[in-house]
Amino acid sequence: MPFDLGSTVRLAADCTDPTGVLTTAATAAVTVTLPDGSTASPPASETGTTGRYQADYVATAAGRHTVRWQFTGPAHAYTDMFDVRDAAPPALLSLADARTHLKKNDHGDDDEIREWIEACTRAVEQLVGPVVVRTVTQDIFFTSGRSLTLALTPVVSLVSVSALSPGDTSYDVQGLHLDGATGIVTRLDGGLLHGPLRAISRVGRVVVTANIRAAAKIILQHLWRTRQGPGRPQRGMDDYDVSEPIPGLGFAIPNRAVQLLDPDSLGPEVG
Repeated sequence: MPFDLGSTVRLAADCTDPTGVLTTAATAAVTVTLPDGSTASPPASETGTTGRYQADYVATAAGRHTVRWQFTGPAHAYTDMFDVRDAAPPALLSLADARTHLKKNDHGDDDEIREWIEACTRAVEQLVGPVVVRTVTQDIFFTSGRSLTLALTPVVSLVSVSALSPGDTSYDVQGLHLDGATGIVTRLDGGLLHGPLRAISRVGRVVVTANIRAAAKIILQHLWRTRQGPGRPQRGMDDYDVSEPIPGLGFAIPNRAVQLLDPDSLGPEVG
């Protein structure tokens, strides 16, 4: 399961001799390689069990981390990895709402439920565009034109439109008109926009409609069923029936969810 940014990640590894027997090492060192390539070396110590070691690392960056254990006396090594989620990952449902829908009365599966929430959020947004409001950056390469089009819609607001090259023209967003539904940006004075430009915008939906919330719950329930056995989600289960795969999503989206999302769908070119 991914860890939260700023949380403590407990790293663990076993040191064994060439015959596979757990053995106390003369030295034990662990190196964590962060997503940006920098490294950290938290102190490692043997636990109460011979040959079993642990180290605590506080996650300071989102993304995938590599863990490398190196032992001497005997020589032994072990490589692992862990993921750290963003400080505010897009999530269509709260953990409380998800637990209620899944009829979970305990907290034993909370970490796994949170991961499934993120997965179903991404699935929904592939069909309807951004839902959870967040800031995105887009570099737009063109010479000049009467408008530019932002790739992700709907757009809540423009943060900035600045030149990518030093000395080129940047634009005050107060002098620009934004069509949030289409992502088209034009100058209020009717002039041309000259690129290349970097546009920073807030995308998503300030109000998440009931059909989108309901679809997310159906997808969550559908995906949760994969824990009950091997293979893809089963067909022929009423609201969770999947009649045909969706490009890029396969059998992850039940028919009922697709129908609920249809009023906001971006169409067949999504993905």
